[in-house]
Amino acid sequence: MQLNLWALVGVGAVLAAASYLGRRTSQFARATDDFLVARRMVRSRRNASAISGEYLCAASFLGVSGLILKDGADALWYPIGLTAGFLALGIFVAGPLRRSGAYTIPDFVEARLGSAGLRRTSTWFVVALGLVYLVPQLQGATLALKTIVPGAETWWGPVAVLVLLVVNIVWGGMRAATLLQAFHHWIKLFALAIPAFLLCAVFLGSGGAGATGGLGDKAPPEFTEETTVTVGTDVVLRVGEPTIVHRLDEQNPGPRLWSPGVDYRVQEGERLLFPAASAVPVVSDAEADNASWLLPAEDGDELWWTYSVIVATFLGTMGLPHVLARFYTNPDGRAARRTTVQVLLLVGLFYLFPILLGALSRLYVPELLVTGEADAAVLRVPTAMLPGLAGQLLVAVLAAGAFTAFVSTSSGLLVSVAGMVATDLLWNKTRDFAVAVVVVAGAATAAAILLPLGDLVHTVGLAFALAASTFCPLLLLGIWWRRLTWIGALLGMLVGGLGVLTAVGFHVAGRLTGEDVPWFVTQPALLTVPAAFFTTVIVSLATARRVPEDVDVVMLQLHAPDHLGFMRDGNARTRREAMESDSRGRHRSR
Repeated sequence: MQLNLWALVGVGAVLAAASYLGRRTSQFARATDDFLVARRMVRSRRNASAISGEYLCAASFLGVSGLILKDGADALWYPIGLTAGFLALGIFVAGPLRRSGAYTIPDFVEARLGSAGLRRTSTWFVVALGLVYLVPQLQGATLALKTIVPGAETWWGPVAVLVLLVVNIVWGGMRAATLLQAFHHWIKLFALAIPAFLLCAVFLGSGGAGATGGLGDKAPPEFTEETTVTVGTDVVLRVGEPTIVHRLDEQNPGPRLWSPGVDYRVQEGERLLFPAASAVPVVSDAEADNASWLLPAEDGDELWWTYSVIVATFLGTMGLPHVLARFYTNPDGRAARRTTVQVLLLVGLFYLFPILLGALSRLYVPELLVTGEADAAVLRVPTAMLPGLAGQLLVAVLAAGAFTAFVSTSSGLLVSVAGMVATDLLWNKTRDFAVAVVVVAGAATAAAILLPLGDLVHTVGLAFALAASTFCPLLLLGIWWRRLTWIGALLGMLVGGLGVLTAVGFHVAGRLTGEDVPWFVTQPALLTVPAAFFTTVIVSLATARRVPEDVDVVMLQLHAPDHLGFMRDGNARTRREAMESDSRGRHRSR
């Protein structure tokens, strides 16, 4: 790899444009409503673009292609689930949630169940979810920067992204974030679509076969010429057939015969030489041959893992605080539903392109199956297919799009998490919002630098599992089941949330030690989501006397058509404050 100046120019242009837009819109941000919900005046088209902009994160831009490269058909459940999650969100949550008039999830929790303790607990889970979600965004920035600037330090990417975010968000809050995210969505779509179309044209012009043959070949991909690969992280490699390997950094770098069924550990930075026509080894969790790559799992742990991914992605979207915060900015429930439909179209269109690039990567950059850097596939395949200036220009476009993914998603997360911290854990909202942004951003940056780099999609999948196991049961039951009590909601949130956080801890430990972990550690939603629902329902039934006295009024506000005037609009910090504001006619209209 060599320095790509075109890519640096593209990334710099994106960051400069984001900084300009943030400063331009910051002059209009004056009140708390600007910093938290943009005065609830964001229309559906811009809001849909903004939601798509912050939702389509590093895992979507880079990680999906890397997972397609490794796992093939099984990996398709990620883009399917990440898109279909908005269908459930639009049907069950979007309209009632907007009618609640809350600023944040904790606001909705207290308005519905009247518990300050449950509100604080939900805030801490929002912080945990934000950190779990932020880390892969910043690690994606590291991966992208190392791809276009060989030798770049690990901390460069996270620090550059976070400095820009903190400055823009502190200046402009949600109003600035909305414009930035809408802008970033279209940049990301352009940055993926144009290279995908051009590279597909090159592929079809070559007769439908890549450097390693065709995807329909049952054999493993092969190196067509003698190839030296430098491993980017500690990996465990496997081969599908006997393969000759030269480990160049050993005292005796002579040929070694690797056999199927044996795990071979390779350290970061180690160089491996493969003769021409050698089968490509793969990391231990990837499919070794194209026949398996093309077919979904039919049994065993892989099938249970797939079911868990489906549960996490289908239900996790409705529990993501930075996505839900967008629906608070709509003028009414009808606009919230219309926004959701438009997001489905935008997200579904976007995911077509990472899938195409992932398939091309298996044909043209099979060495990424060895290095453990499959997430870099999007940035490596253009120069493999188009050597020279044309490939470098495509990489520049893709790198600019990748950095928009890091910036847009991270800005949405920081706004939502910092807003909840400022309103629930601190005092002066406007000043403490800035403090919360800096603290959360610093914690995420430190974690991204210190923790080992894993697959971006798998890490984001853990964030979806946490959202599905905590806020999804709370929102669904809170909106549609009048017998929910705060005790049931609290215990259900603790069971689901602590279960996922325990899995996250074991997942990180496995990355640090290099040990394999079972499927329910890498994706625990299949166990934690039912446990959270079951606990919430059983405990609520056992504590039926704790159902709020005004539950019928609240349910009417959530479900009555907007034009009847029952929609509440205000920050329901406590049930007492809400009642006082009713008497003065400031926050709620009936």
